[in-house]
Amino acid sequence: MIAALTGPSPYKRTAADDEQVTGLALAARDGDPDAVERFVHATHRDIWRFVAHLSGDTNAADDLAQETFLRALTGLPKFAGRSCARTWLLSIARRVVIDRYRSAAARPRIADINDWQAVAEHRQPSGLPGFDDGLALSELLDTLDRERREAFVLTQLVGLPYADAAAVVGCPIGTVRSRVSRARADLAGWLRSAETCARVPRPAMAR
Repeated sequence: MIAALTGPSPYKRTAADDEQVTGLALAARDGDPDAVERFVHATHRDIWRFVAHLSGDTNAADDLAQETFLRALTGLPKFAGRSCARTWLLSIARRVVIDRYRSAAARPRIADINDWQAVAEHRQPSGLPGFDDGLALSELLDTLDRERREAFVLTQLVGLPYADAAAVVGCPIGTVRSRVSRARADLAGWLRSAETCARVPRPAMAR
């Protein structure tokens, strides 16, 4: 599991993929209704994964993805195709999630929870001894700092090149590389701790 999270990303976009998505966006902009449907279909999975992991709330991912596409389709007349449409769309998705964060921050909070391990353990099914191999990837990613999680999801799960991820986030490419590297180190450390805990024998029950 450690290698799967910290090794090279298995998701690679090709120039042909990006050209196809950008072509669909331009056709949709020019009024082709079939292109609108195909554009949404071609990008929906990436957008859903991104907003789900970035927000840390899979229950809200459908609404966040829908809001992303509503904003994108409304803004299509201004899309000139100077950058890849997928990168443009992910930038919109990022703003949607940030707006949701700001809205949530403006509401009264019942409690602040800073113990990431306690939160992750609480989400597991009852009966599991803390961290183990059953801990979901989404829950592990939730423990990351938001900026590291964002960079990791864009490059390792969505499969964007580092340069495109930097364009989405609005920071230098070196910063994205650093955040991904630190995210990998965090995840590897937490998983090793989980594996170590799982190997510790449990005390025998007294009779």
